[in-house]
Amino acid sequence: MAVEMRLPAVHKPISLAASQSNRDDKHLVVPGDVITSDTGFMRGHGTYMDEDRLTASVAGEVERVNKLICVRPLKTRYNGEVGDVVIGRITEVQQKRWKVETNSRLDSVLLLSSVNLPGGELRRRSAQDELAMRDYLQEGDLISAEVQSIFSDGALSLHTRSLKYGKLGQGVLVLVSPSIVKRQKTHFHNLPCGASIILGNNGYVWLYPTPGHQDEEAGGYYTSMEPVSLSDREVISRLRNCLLALAAHKVLLYDTSVLYCYEASLTHQIKDILKPEIMEEIILETRQRLVEHEG
Repeated sequence: MAVEMRLPAVHKPISLAASQSNRDDKHLVVPGDVITSDTGFMRGHGTYMDEDRLTASVAGEVERVNKLICVRPLKTRYNGEVGDVVIGRITEVQQKRWKVETNSRLDSVLLLSSVNLPGGELRRRSAQDELAMRDYLQEGDLISAEVQSIFSDGALSLHTRSLKYGKLGQGVLVLVSPSIVKRQKTHFHNLPCGASIILGNNGYVWLYPTPGHQDEEAGGYYTSMEPVSLSDREVISRLRNCLLALAAHKVLLYDTSVLYCYEASLTHQIKDILKPEIMEEIILETRQRLVEHEG
C-alpha cells in the first residue's frame, strides 16, 4: 500500500512591513465595541446608540465621512455600485426581463431592452423578440454583465450592451467573498499562462480558455462548444486552486496576484495546492512578490 509522506518545509523570513503598516491604519471593531462617546457624530450603517455611546453592531472597518460614522462589514452580501462588472446566473424568464442571481440580497434584473440582439442591430424590441427570449438566455445560463442602475429597494439593474458582456460558455465558476476582489479599470484579463479570467465584483470569478476569435455577429450570445484541450483544462484547474488558496488567506484578487500565485504553484502538482502547508508556502511566496512589486 502506497503511503504519502510530507516533510516539513523551511520558511524563509519574509518582511511584510508595508502590508502590516496599511493594516494597522484600519480601525477594526466587533459587535458591542464602543466606537466613540462623543455625541457630535451621526450614526451610520452598522452602528447603534447605547447610552449616548456610538457602538458597532457588525464586525468590520470603521469609516468616517465628516461627522458620519459607519462600519463596513468584513463579510457581507454583495452591495452593487453602478459600473461594476458582475457574473450572474439566470434564475427566471419573466415578461420583458430576466431575473439574475448575483450574490446580492435581492435578485438582479436584466431587461430585454438592455441586451444586444444577435447581429448587434439597434431597434425597439417587438413582441416577437419577447417570445424568443428563451432562445437568447434561459434558466441556468451564466452571464457577464455591468450594473446599469440601482432600484430604490436595492435591487440591481444590469445591461450587456457591450460585446465583451453576454452569455458565458465553457469554463469554471469560482465563488469567493466580494470583499477580496480588487476594483480595477478592467476586470477582464487574458493571462499569459493561456487562460482568461473575469473577476466579478460580486465575488463570482469565471475562468475559461482564451478564445481564438470573437464572433461579433452573435452579439454576445455565441458560446463555443468545441472540446477543450487537456493542457487548457490543467491550466484552468491550477488557476481555480490558486484562487481558492488566495481567498482562504484573504489576499486581494486581481490579475497580478493571481498570476504570481499561479507561478509560485508551478513546482507543485495541481491536487497538492490545497494542502494546508503547501498552500501556506505558495501564499507566502506570492505575498513576498506582491510587496516587492508594490515597493
